[in-house]
Amino acid sequence: MAERISHTVTPPKIGPDAHEELERLLQTLHEHGVLRFANDVVGANTEVAQVLINGLGKPGSLNAIQNISILGMVLSRIEPNDFYRVTFALRDAVEKISQHQPEDEKHASPGVSGAYKMLHDDQLWHAIMPVIDGLKAFAERLDTPVDKPVSDYTGKPTSGP
Repeated sequence: MAERISHTVTPPKIGPDAHEELERLLQTLHEHGVLRFANDVVGANTEVAQVLINGLGKPGSLNAIQNISILGMVLSRIEPNDFYRVTFALRDAVEKISQHQPEDEKHASPGVSGAYKMLHDDQLWHAIMPVIDGLKAFAERLDTPVDKPVSDYTGKPTSGP
């Protein structure tokens, strides 16, 4: 009786394997000068570090970094749904304002009686009250003295000078 032959079928090659892809990536990086740039940056690491330190040590750079971190702290406290609503409401308001052309409107000023009628317009008050509340909160926050923003944000005193 004949013995059984065992043969494993190798799947056909569909695309390049990982080594071929890596070689292709390396060649593309070389052709576009990325490898030369990376080598130059690594070779000049002390000069690059010195430029970064000199640039970041300036008062304007430190202020910019602190201001960006404060923006990050503020954004972390705003719920995404609220941020979405406010930003798109601002976008709509800016769009409406930019389309406003007073010379095209032939409206006369409302006068005293028109202003009195506006005081009793519930829809107008419904639209204005969030703005007034926002202005009150804005004014209260402007009156609050802040020594160090991080201390105010976290509620913890900072150590050091």
